[in-house]
Amino acid sequence: MSGSVLTRLTRTRPARAAAVVITCGGLLTACAGDGTGLGINLVPEEQVQQMGQQTWAQIRSETPVSNNQTYQRAAQQVSARLLQAGGMNPQAWEVVVFQGDEANAFALPSGKIGVYEGMFRMARNEAQLAAVIAHEIAHNEENHAAERVNTQAATSAGVQIASAAAGVAGIDPQTAAALLGAGAQYGLTMPYSRNQELEADRLGLNMMARAGYDPRAAVELWQRMAQQGGQPPTFLSTHPAPQQRIDQLQQMMPQALDIYRANT
Repeated sequence: MSGSVLTRLTRTRPARAAAVVITCGGLLTACAGDGTGLGINLVPEEQVQQMGQQTWAQIRSETPVSNNQTYQRAAQQVSARLLQAGGMNPQAWEVVVFQGDEANAFALPSGKIGVYEGMFRMARNEAQLAAVIAHEIAHNEENHAAERVNTQAATSAGVQIASAAAGVAGIDPQTAAALLGAGAQYGLTMPYSRNQELEADRLGLNMMARAGYDPRAAVELWQRMAQQGGQPPTFLSTHPAPQQRIDQLQQMMPQALDIYRANT
């Protein structure tokens, strides 16, 4: 973000790697649905929450927190507005900006939101930052992480259902981080399923609109990402093709704009 944008951010009012199915030695994107697609949940919600806590602790121990207090305030203010608009208690969530050039963000089970400094250089204003954070919160609130964990527990080679239910045996910390949506830091890019992405797009767009952010900023952000030369941003590499995403967002825009206008 430019200095002027960051200045504006500090003056505003307060206010998210996917499931993998290992079959025949290959990685296949899992379909959205209940935890396993079998109509059962092998991994208790408490276990998923614990994995979220462990992943957050690992990231906190391995990745320095950003010293940029303007970034920290902006992330906290934007997240608070979005969470409140989504009917959640912002005080129950922890929001941290981490050092790192990657344009990436994530939301973990157990109420944790992480944003990397690179996302602030990608997003040009508060509304574009809100588009990213709202998308990640939507993944978390729709239990997409739990769906991925359950699919992994049910289908990973060498992981028995009984042991998975008891402790998700065989899922190492890095894989757990990827399953919960924070795997990009470890070089693990497990894309969300198309259905999960569509759901997070729709809910995230409506959430940011309800919080008073212009939802058209989401399209602007994806257009900006698509224009980046060379290696695509981390956040972009784990999502569908930019133009496909933009087309889908534009189809969702009328409803989001109605919500936005009703809340501004």
